[in-house]
This record gives sequence, C-alpha cells and structure tokens, in this order.
Amino acid sequence: MKVIIAGANGQIGKQVVELLQSGGEHTPIAMVRKQEQADAFAEKGIETVLADLEGTVSDLENAVKGSDAIVFTAGSGGSTGSDKTLLIDLDGAGKLIEAAKQTGVQRFVMVSALQAHNRENWNEQLLPYYAAKHYADKELERSGLDYTIVRPGGLLNEPGTGKVSAAENLERGSIPREDVARVIAASLAENHTFKKSFDLISGDTSIDEAIRSI
Repeated sequence: MKVIIAGANGQIGKQVVELLQSGGEHTPIAMVRKQEQADAFAEKGIETVLADLEGTVSDLENAVKGSDAIVFTAGSGGSTGSDKTLLIDLDGAGKLIEAAKQTGVQRFVMVSALQAHNRENWNEQLLPYYAAKHYADKELERSGLDYTIVRPGGLLNEPGTGKVSAAENLERGSIPREDVARVIAASLAENHTFKKSFDLISGDTSIDEAIRSI
C-alpha cells in the first residue's frame, strides 16, 4: 500500500515512516508542511507531499489522492495553546477524514490518547487536548472508513520492547514511541483491527499477538 503519514516530521511519525520504508511491504509518503522537511526525507529516498492540516480540504484531497491508507500522527505539540490543539488535533483530523472520503482512501489509522473515549478518565491538565482527540475519534468512527484508533498511554523516548498491552480499556500507563509506531505498522494491513479502537501501553504480549486479540 501507499501510505500517507500525516505528522511525518513528529516523533512517532518519523518512526512509522522509517519502519514502513525498511519493511518493504508498504510505501510511506511523508506529509509535511515545510520544504526543508520534505528535502530531509527525500535525501533518505522517501517520497513526500507538502500539505498543511490548517489548509483547505481541497488541498488535503490533492495530497492524499492516489494513496491507499492514511496514518494520522500529527499533533499541535505541548508548547502551543488550546487554539492550535483545536485546529490541528480536531479540525485538522476532521479535514483529513473528509479528504479520505472524497478521494476513496478507505484505510485510516488514527493516533489518539489513552482513555480519550472516557471523559471521566481525562487528564485534568490536558482537557482541551483530550476533548479534541475524543471528537476527532468520534468523527472517524462515523466516517464509514476502515479505521483503527490507537490510544497510547504516556509516550516515552526509549527503545521499544516489542511487548504491549492492548484493550478497550486499560489503566494509566506508558509506552515507548517506537512500540506505538510498530503497532501502527503492524495494524495497517491487519483486517482484524478494522473498525476497532483500543488503549495501548507497555505489557507482556507481542505486538502481533496483541493486535490479533483486539
């Protein structure tokens, strides 16, 4: 599959791109906002497309047209205000979902947040972020696309273990970004994950086994 990675310049996005490129099964296409970002990926032999989640749906349609799947790993980041959270994590995701529907890209993998589907468990310090994720996920679930929503716990910058816990509801926990990227890559062509949403933290189960048991 040709796979568009929205947020390819982010920490998870970069790892998804690298995993897909090295795996050989799929062709990653890094969706980035800046030419210098595109140039950096091109130097590694990775196809790119320039598009901005704050742009128009039409622009995003042009960006994703001809691809087979979309992975949404984009985010406004911790240093921005709630306005950017609204525009990127919610409206940006919504516009990309619209673009997927308009162009016939049926497969869509969304990176959300642990327990985003349960308001009573939202992190009090991150309420706008959780609200954005909650409603973006809802929009994807209603879209008719073959979605998978991955809701990771606290993200760690350490080597992945290849062992995770994945379920509809999990207690608060953490997970290396590398393992989140591996779960995304493994889920792409796994029909069992279609129309599924799940929490994800480090655990004792291999990634392949965990996503087959969702």
